[in-house]
Amino acid sequence: MKKYDISQKINFKTGTYELNSDANFNYQLNRVIMWDGGDADEVSAVSHSIRTSSDWVNAMEKLAEKAHAEGRTENEIAYLRMSEFFIYDTDPKKKQRYEEARELFYEFYSDYFDKGIVKRYEVPYEGGYLPVMVTKANGRSKGNILLHGGNDSYFEELFFPMLYLAENCFDVYLYEGPGQGGVLRLQNMKFTHKWERPTKAVLNFFKLKDVTIVGASLGGYLAPRAAAFDKRIKRVVGWSIFPDFFDVVICDHPKPVRDAIDFMFRLGMDSAMNKLYTKMMEKEEIVKWNLLHGMYAYDAKTPSDYVRKIRKFTLKGIADRIDQDVLIIGANKDHFIMPYLFHEEYDMLQNARSLTLRLLTDKQDAGAHCNVGNSKLVLDSIIKWIECCNE
Repeated sequence: MKKYDISQKINFKTGTYELNSDANFNYQLNRVIMWDGGDADEVSAVSHSIRTSSDWVNAMEKLAEKAHAEGRTENEIAYLRMSEFFIYDTDPKKKQRYEEARELFYEFYSDYFDKGIVKRYEVPYEGGYLPVMVTKANGRSKGNILLHGGNDSYFEELFFPMLYLAENCFDVYLYEGPGQGGVLRLQNMKFTHKWERPTKAVLNFFKLKDVTIVGASLGGYLAPRAAAFDKRIKRVVGWSIFPDFFDVVICDHPKPVRDAIDFMFRLGMDSAMNKLYTKMMEKEEIVKWNLLHGMYAYDAKTPSDYVRKIRKFTLKGIADRIDQDVLIIGANKDHFIMPYLFHEEYDMLQNARSLTLRLLTDKQDAGAHCNVGNSKLVLDSIIKWIECCNE
């Protein structure tokens, strides 16, 4: 297998593609290209045939087979990884695809590890371990960054952001926690809303102080939550507007549906809520995937139980503990998270030492969830903000 050339300077793709009429499939297809190493032309060629999760899996697997036959390992990793994404968690093939993509990743990028540029650790945690990748600053360090993903992340996706931050003189600790990546798939550790616990394990293991924590997507809640309870964290970056998981989940539903779900939850009408969600799952693929994956990752038996679990993922009641410098980065066309939720987060974070909002837009190719079309712009924004905080 040809290995990745580690002498290359870190470069990020920039762009936004209209690939599918379904907002979530369109976003995930852009993710395949912009974050995971997929080829834009061949992804575009199959994109409009995708209508269901099965369509997605079949398309990605065929692209992976083609890339494998042609020796294009970087593309093959992307397609294998993202074929797994829409395989439902009860299917044994999900773990198989995950492990295939993971094995290829560490083979293809092995020179980074063999030459000590990136080191891998297993931090003990609750009878298992948290995988951590560490890379040191290219030059005099400007500080320590803890970096993690969110609800459906693989920390390998953040490999190049990690290297870019190191290239810009930061020591970076990239980790997965319960509910994420291999911690979920290989160790069956489910999500916890108490993100300070896995974060504390990482901080203790590496004896870190005075750190910046950066959390992407759901990490926009997880990172501030950790900062609320651990003051070794001095700066917080929410790489998404995420004050309350339940509000995020229902914010794009019609108001009558939002009101009905909230009403049923408050009155404990689990049966009615389960029937409503079952009907929604039959009509909308994104609702089906979100619920089935969520029930697995959050250890919930029913949709109503899942709602009960995610309602714990909120800054309400703890935001007053956050007294660090805080940066929130949003996206004006985010199909998961409505930008207006920033007002809710702003109202909560009244005790922050400083509070900065950066709303990136589609005109910058950064309007989608986690600004997937312009990673460099996001990372440069984070770097400049940290430097300003340290002046």
